[in-house]
Amino acid sequence: MTFFRKKSFLFVLSYLSIFFAGNAQQWSVEKANTWYANHPWLVGADYIPANAINQLEMWQADTFDPLTIDKELGWAEGIGFNTMRVFLHSVAWKQDPEGFKKRVDQFLQIAAKHRIEPMLVFFDDCWNKEPKPGKQPAPQTGIHNSGWMQDPGQPASSDERTHPALEKYVKDVLTRFAHDKRILLWDLYNEPGNSGKKDSSFILLKKVFQWAREVNPDQPISAGLWDWSFEKLNSFQALNSDIITYHQYDPPAEHLRVIQLLKAFGRPLICTEYMARIRNSRFSNILPMLQKENVGAINWGFVSGKTNTIYAWDTPMKDGAQPVEWFHDIFFADGKPYRNDEVELIKKLTRR
Repeated sequence: MTFFRKKSFLFVLSYLSIFFAGNAQQWSVEKANTWYANHPWLVGADYIPANAINQLEMWQADTFDPLTIDKELGWAEGIGFNTMRVFLHSVAWKQDPEGFKKRVDQFLQIAAKHRIEPMLVFFDDCWNKEPKPGKQPAPQTGIHNSGWMQDPGQPASSDERTHPALEKYVKDVLTRFAHDKRILLWDLYNEPGNSGKKDSSFILLKKVFQWAREVNPDQPISAGLWDWSFEKLNSFQALNSDIITYHQYDPPAEHLRVIQLLKAFGRPLICTEYMARIRNSRFSNILPMLQKENVGAINWGFVSGKTNTIYAWDTPMKDGAQPVEWFHDIFFADGKPYRNDEVELIKKLTRR
């Protein structure tokens, strides 16, 4: 979407927000800003352990690895990160609801030890469409996120017969952790409409907000804006989220315009995905801007591992060679920084 069309669309959204509330339980602007003011500047990464190819490998009982999580979150604490965005998965819950919640609790214990308040994500429309329990696939050499799984996937996301089970999942997890101060925020749906789904995701998007409001957790809820052409989805997300979250992988000038437009809502902003080096979205040119604008900063990628996110979305390297420049990620699997200058900048901005 062009900048001028984007500007017009967001102006209309901000105008509508004055007159219409998406839900009577949506946090007021005042409550949202008070919540944000009670936190330090939020900075972190989208996190999955280096030895997990997807959310299922992270959360299933046989492959949940608290030792690796503890080690890697220690690196996050060391550079001043105070939040991490972490994807859950309904299939892992379905296998063993009580065990799943115990593992989430254990993860939260580890995160709290490292002074990190994670943001937890429920549904996701990105990448592979048929998640299955059990042993997960091996990484495909040189291919970005070759094993990442949608949640609930296709066709489940648009098949309303599956929605009662999904409601049970969302409400069970939310109820268990609704008053847990270790959790920063609930991100209800990652990139709804991705993978060609477009507006077909609207029904589940609307329902997950309804389910969350019925539980009414202490933490704010949100679903990030990410594709400006999805006007129906964007309108609902923007007018129902307590905190405005968004994804932006463009260079600084374009990113700043988005921030300026989203500020029209009067709500706090958290960028929950940015930093793709070869697209000129870098720590050096984006992170200081986000700090200056008081926008939360969560970059995609932390430790290089089985997700293969050092490779670009659309540039596979079938020989598995190191790309000339990493697309995402900050650390090698042994904890060595990919770029010392980036780590030093992060530490400077977070005062570590």
